[in-house]
Order: sequence, then structure tokens, then C-alpha cells
Amino acid sequence: MYSYKTHGTCSREILFEIEDNKIKEVRFIGGCPGNTQGVAALVRGYDVDEAIARMKGIDCAGKGTSCPDQLAKALEEYKAQTA
Repeated sequence: MYSYKTHGTCSREILFEIEDNKIKEVRFIGGCPGNTQGVAALVRGYDVDEAIARMKGIDCAGKGTSCPDQLAKALEEYKAQTA
């Protein structure tokens, strides 16, 4: 399980597991429960690169980021560390 500390969102941390470049599990700590559970359920089974492409740059209320955007950043960091 990988851990990513979020920046600029209501969620504080994202925990996720990757297997064969596919998202196996995602859990947000904090944030809006319905939205974060929904994002986690939707990306389960996605290829890491596809998930990044779909979520990167999504903005929440003018914050310049969002929980999905932070997940994309977490996945990018994961890729950089495992390359």
C-alpha cells in the first residue's frame, strides 16, 4: 500500500495499491466521503496512465486542485519512484 500526503484539499492522505500497472485499491483519508468513495470505486481496475490522464487538472471550487487531481499526482509520484 502506497501513501501520499495531499496538498490543498479536504482529504489529508491517499492510500493506494497498484498491481500490474492497474489500480487495485484506493482509500482517501478525510475529504467528502461520498465523492472520495465514488472516485475510488470508479478508478479501481484502471490502468495507472489512463487514471492520470482522466483526473489530472480537475479543480475543486477554484482551489487549483481536487481530490481526483491529488490522486493523479500521487500516481505520477508512484510511477516516478518505481521507474
